[in-house]
Amino acid sequence: MNLPVNLPVRPAVKIEPARPRDAARLARILGDWVRETDWMPLQHTRVEDREHLTNLIGRFEVLVARTWRGTQGFLVRDGDKVHAFHVAPKARGAGVGHRLLDAAKARTSRIELWCFQQNTRALDFYAREGFAVAERTDGAGNDEKLPDVRLVWSREETAR
Repeated sequence: MNLPVNLPVRPAVKIEPARPRDAARLARILGDWVRETDWMPLQHTRVEDREHLTNLIGRFEVLVARTWRGTQGFLVRDGDKVHAFHVAPKARGAGVGHRLLDAAKARTSRIELWCFQQNTRALDFYAREGFAVAERTDGAGNDEKLPDVRLVWSREETAR
Protein backbone atom coordinates (compact mmCIF):
# COMPACT_ATOMS: atom_id res chain seq x y z
CA MET A 1 0.00 0.00 0.00
CA ASN A 2 1.44 3.36 -1.01
CA LEU A 3 0.72 6.30 1.26
CA PRO A 4 1.09 9.95 0.26
CA VAL A 5 4.48 11.23 1.37
CA ASN A 6 3.68 14.90 1.94
CA LEU A 7 0.86 14.66 4.47
CA PRO A 8 1.20 17.28 7.21
CA VAL A 9 1.91 15.66 10.54
CA ARG A 10 0.34 17.24 13.61
CA PRO A 11 2.44 16.38 16.63
CA ALA A 12 0.78 15.11 19.79
CA VAL A 13 0.41 18.11 22.07
CA LYS A 14 0.21 17.92 25.83
CA ILE A 15 -1.14 20.98 27.66
CA GLU A 16 -0.06 21.39 31.27
CA PRO A 17 0.70 24.07 33.86
CA ALA A 18 4.04 25.81 33.54
CA ARG A 19 6.71 25.12 36.11
CA PRO A 20 9.27 27.68 37.29
CA ARG A 21 11.98 25.89 35.30
CA ASP A 22 9.96 26.57 32.10
CA ALA A 23 10.63 30.32 32.34
CA ALA A 24 13.82 30.27 30.24
CA ARG A 25 12.18 28.39 27.33
CA LEU A 26 9.04 30.54 27.43
CA ALA A 27 11.20 33.68 27.48
CA ARG A 28 13.06 32.36 24.42
CA ILE A 29 9.76 31.84 22.56
CA LEU A 30 8.60 35.36 23.45
CA GLY A 31 11.95 36.99 22.73
CA ASP A 32 12.36 35.19 19.41
CA TRP A 33 8.94 36.42 18.28
CA VAL A 34 9.80 40.02 19.15
CA ARG A 35 13.17 39.78 17.40
CA GLU A 36 11.77 38.16 14.23
CA THR A 37 8.93 40.69 13.90
CA ASP A 38 10.27 43.69 12.02
CA TRP A 39 7.54 46.09 13.16
CA MET A 40 7.86 45.16 16.85
CA PRO A 41 10.13 47.40 18.94
CA LEU A 42 12.77 45.59 20.98
CA GLN A 43 12.32 46.86 24.53
CA HIS A 44 13.74 44.11 26.73
CA THR A 45 16.87 41.99 27.00
CA ARG A 46 16.77 38.20 27.10
CA VAL A 47 17.46 38.37 30.85
CA GLU A 48 14.50 40.74 31.34
CA ASP A 49 12.29 38.41 29.27
CA ARG A 50 13.23 35.50 31.56
CA GLU A 51 12.57 37.56 34.70
CA HIS A 52 9.20 38.60 33.24
CA LEU A 53 8.18 35.00 32.51
CA THR A 54 9.33 33.87 35.95
CA ASN A 55 7.08 36.56 37.44
CA LEU A 56 4.13 35.55 35.24
CA ILE A 57 4.48 31.88 36.22
CA GLY A 58 4.38 32.91 39.88
CA ARG A 59 1.35 35.19 39.53
CA PHE A 60 -0.98 33.76 36.89
CA GLU A 61 -2.15 30.55 35.28
CA VAL A 62 0.42 29.73 32.63
CA LEU A 63 -0.33 26.83 30.32
CA VAL A 64 2.40 25.29 28.19
CA ALA A 65 2.13 23.14 25.10
CA ARG A 66 4.65 20.31 24.91
CA THR A 67 5.38 17.97 22.03
CA TRP A 68 8.15 15.44 21.52
CA ARG A 69 10.27 18.46 20.54
CA GLY A 70 9.79 20.08 23.95
CA THR A 71 7.87 23.17 24.96
CA GLN A 72 6.34 24.76 21.86
CA GLY A 73 4.07 27.49 23.20
CA PHE A 74 2.42 29.10 26.16
CA LEU A 75 -0.65 31.05 27.22
CA VAL A 76 -0.83 33.29 30.31
CA ARG A 77 -4.23 34.11 31.75
CA ASP A 78 -5.76 35.74 34.77
CA GLY A 79 -9.45 34.87 34.92
CA ASP A 80 -10.93 35.79 31.56
CA LYS A 81 -7.95 37.94 30.47
CA VAL A 82 -5.11 36.51 28.40
CA HIS A 83 -1.90 38.45 29.06
CA ALA A 84 0.43 36.56 26.70
CA PHE A 85 0.08 33.87 24.06
CA HIS A 86 3.00 32.74 21.90
CA VAL A 87 3.93 29.69 19.83
CA ALA A 88 7.45 28.75 18.72
CA PRO A 89 8.08 29.41 15.01
CA LYS A 90 8.38 25.74 13.96
CA ALA A 91 5.14 24.88 15.79
CA ARG A 92 2.98 27.57 14.18
CA GLY A 93 0.25 26.18 11.96
CA ALA A 94 0.54 22.74 13.58
CA GLY A 95 -2.39 23.05 15.99
CA VAL A 96 -0.35 24.05 19.06
CA GLY A 97 -2.02 27.46 19.44
CA HIS A 98 -5.44 25.93 18.87
CA ARG A 99 -4.84 23.37 21.64
CA LEU A 100 -3.63 26.04 24.08
CA LEU A 101 -6.65 28.22 23.35
CA ASP A 102 -9.03 25.26 23.68
CA ALA A 103 -7.55 24.54 27.12
CA ALA A 104 -8.14 28.16 28.14
CA LYS A 105 -11.69 28.10 26.72
CA ALA A 106 -12.44 24.99 28.78
CA ARG A 107 -11.60 26.93 31.96
CA THR A 108 -13.86 29.95 31.41
CA SER A 109 -16.92 31.14 29.49
CA ARG A 110 -15.25 34.32 28.23
CA ILE A 111 -11.77 35.30 27.06
CA GLU A 112 -10.49 38.79 26.36
CA LEU A 113 -7.11 39.65 24.89
CA TRP A 114 -5.23 42.37 23.02
CA CYS A 115 -3.48 41.89 19.69
CA PHE A 116 -1.44 44.33 17.64
CA GLN A 117 -3.27 45.38 14.49
CA GLN A 118 -0.16 44.60 12.42
CA ASN A 119 -0.18 40.99 13.62
CA THR A 120 -2.46 39.84 10.82
CA ARG A 121 -1.59 36.16 11.18
CA ALA A 122 -2.73 36.22 14.82
CA LEU A 123 -5.85 38.22 13.95
CA ASP A 124 -6.79 35.64 11.31
CA PHE A 125 -6.23 32.86 13.86
CA TYR A 126 -8.44 34.59 16.45
CA ALA A 127 -11.20 35.13 13.89
CA ARG A 128 -11.15 31.39 13.08
CA GLU A 129 -11.31 30.68 16.82
CA GLY A 130 -14.51 32.71 17.24
CA PHE A 131 -13.16 35.98 18.64
CA ALA A 132 -14.90 39.26 17.82
CA VAL A 133 -13.41 42.75 17.72
CA ALA A 134 -14.53 44.75 20.75
CA GLU A 135 -12.28 47.81 20.47
CA ARG A 136 -9.48 49.30 18.36
CA THR A 137 -6.94 51.80 19.65
CA ASP A 138 -4.11 53.91 18.27
CA GLY A 139 -1.68 52.23 20.70
CA ALA A 140 -1.29 55.20 23.03
CA GLY A 141 -2.19 52.95 25.99
CA ASN A 142 0.31 50.13 25.41
CA ASP A 143 4.03 49.97 26.11
CA GLU A 144 4.97 49.54 22.46
CA LYS A 145 2.81 52.48 21.26
CA LEU A 146 1.47 50.31 18.41
CA PRO A 147 -2.18 50.25 17.27
CA ASP A 148 -3.95 47.31 18.82
CA VAL A 149 -7.31 45.61 19.00
CA ARG A 150 -9.19 44.08 21.93
CA LEU A 151 -10.75 40.75 21.03
CA VAL A 152 -13.39 38.83 22.94
CA TRP A 153 -14.53 35.22 22.78
CA SER A 154 -17.65 34.13 24.60
CA ARG A 155 -19.08 30.64 24.94
CA GLU A 156 -22.58 32.21 24.79
CA GLU A 157 -21.85 33.97 21.51
CA THR A 158 -20.21 30.88 20.03
CA ALA A 159 -23.24 28.72 20.96
CA ARG A 160 -25.64 30.98 19.07
